Amino acid sequence: MSTTENVLSIFALGGLNEIGKNMYAIEYSNDIIIIDCGNKFPDESLLGIDLIIPDITYLVENQDKISAVIVTHGHEDHIGGIPFFLKKLNVPVYATRFTLGLIELKLKEHKLLRETKLVEIDSNSELSFGEIRVNFFKVTHSIPDCLGIVFHTPEGIIVHTGDFKFDLTPANNEHSDIHKIADIGKNGILLLLSESTNAERPGSTPTEQVVGEHVEAAFMKAKRKVFLSTFASNVSRLQQVVEAARKTNRKLALLGRSMVNVVEVAMKRGYLEVPDGMLIDQNQINSMDPEKVAILCTGSQGEPMAALARLSTGSFRGVEVLPEDTIIFAAGPIPGNERNVTRIVDNLFALGAHVIYGSGSTSGMHVSGHGYQEDLKLMLTLMKPKYLIPIHGEYRMLHHHSLLAESVGVAKENTFIINNGDVVDIQNNIARQTRKVPTGNTFVDGVGVGDVGDMVLRDRKQLSEDGMLVIVLTMSKTERKLVSGPDTISRGFAYNDFDELRNDVNRLITKNVNELLEADRNEWNVIKKQLKKSIGQYLFSHTKKKPMIVPIIIEI
Repeated sequence: MSTTENVLSIFALGGLNEIGKNMYAIEYSNDIIIIDCGNKFPDESLLGIDLIIPDITYLVENQDKISAVIVTHGHEDHIGGIPFFLKKLNVPVYATRFTLGLIELKLKEHKLLRETKLVEIDSNSELSFGEIRVNFFKVTHSIPDCLGIVFHTPEGIIVHTGDFKFDLTPANNEHSDIHKIADIGKNGILLLLSESTNAERPGSTPTEQVVGEHVEAAFMKAKRKVFLSTFASNVSRLQQVVEAARKTNRKLALLGRSMVNVVEVAMKRGYLEVPDGMLIDQNQINSMDPEKVAILCTGSQGEPMAALARLSTGSFRGVEVLPEDTIIFAAGPIPGNERNVTRIVDNLFALGAHVIYGSGSTSGMHVSGHGYQEDLKLMLTLMKPKYLIPIHGEYRMLHHHSLLAESVGVAKENTFIINNGDVVDIQNNIARQTRKVPTGNTFVDGVGVGDVGDMVLRDRKQLSEDGMLVIVLTMSKTERKLVSGPDTISRGFAYNDFDELRNDVNRLITKNVNELLEADRNEWNVIKKQLKKSIGQYLFSHTKKKPMIVPIIIEI
């Protein structure tokens, strides 16, 4: 369903009641402007799935209206879905200089760079799409070149904050433009979409400066090699590592594809300064004195195939963690990743390494890029919105954000805690939430996008838990009778006395097939269906397991 004319509509296709795959849209008359297009990574229940991206069914149905994709910053949960989106909808992408560098890497990989229109913007840019005028303001986050977006519409001003915090001493000197934010909100705005990641955490977000001090102190104390793992996109953190390496006279190696790519983009575009001769190839690590080497690597979130995970198991070719090496986790674990991170920490301790890990407040090696409660209240106070839609967070975070808004004067009934797909329509300055657009998750599995549905995931789950039995029957095509077999093959299905069980299963199969043939029910699909049912019931009654049963009939 499309909106009627003269109604301003705001909706999310991702980023509400979840962390990741942020995607929001504003629609007025004949124009739709998309904000961000991210991905998120699957949990352990989504077997074989590589990425999760937003369902863009509504956008495909209304593709003639889409004017632009505007990107607030370059984190994966804001740009990771762009290549998949552009394969279906070739729309101009507007982003800052550093963010465009990261997007270009993705488009090259997907062979889309030549056919995509990329437009560089900054905090002083002004754009117009139909009756909507757009400008921007700087915000501080854990990646360079971040923007908030201001939409001037016939109904009023809509502001999307992007991800932000108010850090008065940011390591990269990219301050939030507080004066501009205050000027935008001096007369109050109609609606604010504001991030909610740290809405549960009291106080203000600590400054990034404290991390640099702790990193430098750890480098000074380290006896041998120093490995530091952080988000590759946190360029100010990378710069702090470069400074610590310079002060301790260490060379710097990079491990992990994303780390190499981001450092290359950041250096090329002037966001990261590395002294000449400091960077070394990973092949040079073993030939140098260990106290003269520092290593930046991926894997702070416990990703199984990332550099740090492989180092912890001794499976990273050519580089080893040795006793008395120092390992620094300079990133807090994202909720859900704690178990994987703990496993890697245990492995590193077992190798004899000195490991600095834990939350930023305990290790001093990480501060969040997202605003705490006082940061969120300051944004609300400066913007003075009539309406609020808390975004970018799970439900409890959105709820806490709504309480913060109420505490600074936003009417309780004017905050919309909504789900992905819910639409907030505004007409004559009155906002209502009464309808939805299609939304959901689209799974990326290898080269397939959207091919994997609930049935495939259910089959994978069954196979992973109870395995499978393949039943091979050889049937006479002319006489319609069992010629040989059955042969029962087990994969991943374990039972103490399987040989005896298999004999019982084969006898049951033969009995079932002969009974069906005698009753003149000799269609192959009928036989397969009956075998699945009877063998499944028999196995569950004897083993309490439900393996997948695959009957195969060979005609001769």
